[in-house]
Amino acid sequence: MKFNQPLRLQTLADLTNSEIIGDPNALVEGINEIHKVVAGDILFVDVEKYYAKAFKSAATYIIINKKIEAPEGKMLLYNEDPFTAYKTITQHYQKFEYIQSPVSSTAQIGEGTVIEPNVVIGEHVKIGKNCLIRANVVLHAYTEVGDNVIIHSGTIVGTDAFYYKGRPSGYEKWHSCGRVIIENDVEIGALCTIDKGVSGDTIIGEGSKLDNQCHIAHGVVIGKHCLFAAQVGIAGKTIIEDRVIMYGQSAASKSLRIGAGAVISGQSGVSKSLKGQEAYFGSPAVPIRQHHKEIATLRKLTKILPDLLKLIKK
Repeated sequence: MKFNQPLRLQTLADLTNSEIIGDPNALVEGINEIHKVVAGDILFVDVEKYYAKAFKSAATYIIINKKIEAPEGKMLLYNEDPFTAYKTITQHYQKFEYIQSPVSSTAQIGEGTVIEPNVVIGEHVKIGKNCLIRANVVLHAYTEVGDNVIIHSGTIVGTDAFYYKGRPSGYEKWHSCGRVIIENDVEIGALCTIDKGVSGDTIIGEGSKLDNQCHIAHGVVIGKHCLFAAQVGIAGKTIIEDRVIMYGQSAASKSLRIGAGAVISGQSGVSKSLKGQEAYFGSPAVPIRQHHKEIATLRKLTKILPDLLKLIKK
C-alpha cells in the first residue's frame, strides 16, 4: 500500500509509540509485506530468525522488536509488538468503510459497461470500458477492473486476506489494505472468490480466464493468458507466470512460482515451485512423464510381489 503522500518517520513513530533508530525526518512512501516491498517502504519483523531476510529486503524502514543498530541503508522503528504497530498504521491510513449503497458514489464505471441487478460496488472501485458485471457480483473497496472484462454471477472480489497473528488468546485478524487488480480482457466464472492482498495487490493478468468456483488467495499474481478450470485454488503469495493452464480441482500451495507455459493436470497438488513449459500430474505434482514411469514400475512390482513374498517366507 502506498500512502497518499510520503510520511515522516517521526509521524509513524508517534502513531505507534515506537522509538526511531535513524533520521526522524526521513520520508516513508508505503507499507508492505517482505515479498512486495520496494525502496521507500516500511515492513515489520518480529521473529529473530527472519531479521536477516528483512535486512536484505528492498525495504528502507523496518519495524522491529529488538533495539539494535540499524544496518547500512536501513532505518528502524523499535516496538515491542511490531505486528500491532504495522496494523495500527494500515488501519489509520486506509480505514475500513462499510458498503452503504449498491453502487458507491466514489466508484468509477467506464463507458459501455453493463451492471446487472443486485451487483454491489464498494468504495473507490474502478471499472473500465465495455465490461459485463453479471447479477449478484460483489466488488469490494479499491478493486480495479480493466476494459472488456466479464465477471459472472455470484463472484466476490476483494474479500479480506486469510491472514492472522497467533496470540495466547487466539488468532488476531490482520487488517487487509491491499487491492485486487483485474487487467483487460479477463473473464471470471460464477461463484469465484478473489482475496485482496494483505498490503500489496492480488493481480489477474490480461487475457486470463477463470472457470466457476475458483479461489485466488491474498497477494497471488496470475500472469497473462492463463487458463484455470473449475475449482482451482491458489494459496497466498504464489506467482503464476504467463500462459499456465491448471485443470479442474488442481491447487497450488503458498509462496510458490509456477513457470510460464506449465500445464497442471486435474486434481494435482503443487507443493513446490515448478519450471515452465512442462506438464505435471499428481500430489505432489511431478512431471507427467516421471509420474507415468513411476506408475509403470509400481504395476510391474505388484505382479511379482506375491511370488517375492513366497520366496522371502521360504
